[in-house]
Amino acid sequence: MRMISFLLVIGAVSTTALAQPLPPGHPSMATKIEGKGAPEARLPQKAKVVSTIDAAPYSYIEVMQNKKTQWLAANAVPVKKGDVIRFDNGMVMTNFHSKTLNRTFPSVLFVNRVLVTKEKE
Repeated sequence: MRMISFLLVIGAVSTTALAQPLPPGHPSMATKIEGKGAPEARLPQKAKVVSTIDAAPYSYIEVMQNKKTQWLAANAVPVKKGDVIRFDNGMVMTNFHSKTLNRTFPSVLFVNRVLVTKEKE
C-alpha cells in the first residue's frame, strides 16, 4: 500500500512540474520531442561526398573530411559526388565485408542519418 501511495505522490508531482510554464525564450518541449528545428544542429559531422555506391538496403558514401577520406554506410539515401552532407557520429566497423558488393572495407562508419545540406565544406 505504501508503494502505491508513493507512486501516486510521484505522479502528482511530475504532472504538476510538467504543467509549469517555461521561462520566456525557452524552446517549446514539443520542438524537442518531435525533433523539429534545424536538422543540421542534430548532426554533428560534416563532409563532402567523393563517391557513392548503392547496394540495397545501404548507400556506401565515400567522404572527405578534414583532408581524410572515409566510408560511411547509411540506409539508402540519394547523394551524389560534390554534395556536402551532415551525419551523426555512428559506429565504426573495421574490416567490414559487404556480401552484396563482395568487397571488404578497411573501415566503415555506420550512421543512422545522412542529410544533404546547402552548407559549404
